[in-house]
Amino acid sequence: MQTNTATTVEEPLDLVRLSLDERIYVKLRGDRELHGKLHAFDQHLNMVLGEVEETISE
Repeated sequence: MQTNTATTVEEPLDLVRLSLDERIYVKLRGDRELHGKLHAFDQHLNMVLGEVEETISE
């Protein structure tokens, strides 16, 4: 059986890597939410998003 290393998820950051160039949902503190396209991230989970919509619930 052969595994495809491009889609193997062994660590949490692997899952984030698979979401590059996809629309993602980010839930923040203070009832804030972001929906946008993930362009880049680092090991600290700083993210660069594009086409972002922010929602603040009250």
